[in-house]
Amino acid sequence: MGFLNGEFSVAVHALVILDRRSGVVTSDELAGNICTNPARVRKVMARLVRAGLAESSEGRGSGYAAPGAGAVTLLQVLDAVGARAVDVAWRTGDMDRDCLISSGMGGAMDALCEELNALCREQLSGITIARVGDRLLREKGGAK
Repeated sequence: MGFLNGEFSVAVHALVILDRRSGVVTSDELAGNICTNPARVRKVMARLVRAGLAESSEGRGSGYAAPGAGAVTLLQVLDAVGARAVDVAWRTGDMDRDCLISSGMGGAMDALCEELNALCREQLSGITIARVGDRLLREKGGAK
């Protein structure tokens, strides 16, 4: 897990599209707009479907829809894709050293990450997909 990983970005992007379009959107259409491959989109969308944030249909006209996606929070998306807001993949120091700083820095960074994650989760809980889409359209002047 990393800081708001790529799956998080793909999921938010897809949900903004689904919120703005009516009907079913194929993984190829989503992938084209997101600028990634359809297999990656399907992987991320499967997580969103499992979390109840999107729906999938099979057969002719298959694809994805997300009625009510505008009300979905970024925290729900973060949890659906299994990401954390902040994570440290590598820690400095060495737990087995006699130096208090070297031996304690890993634990100190873990505690800091937990504090930052709590703050980020609180912030993300107040940001909806609709808000992301509205901001995007405002900044881009309503561009498609």
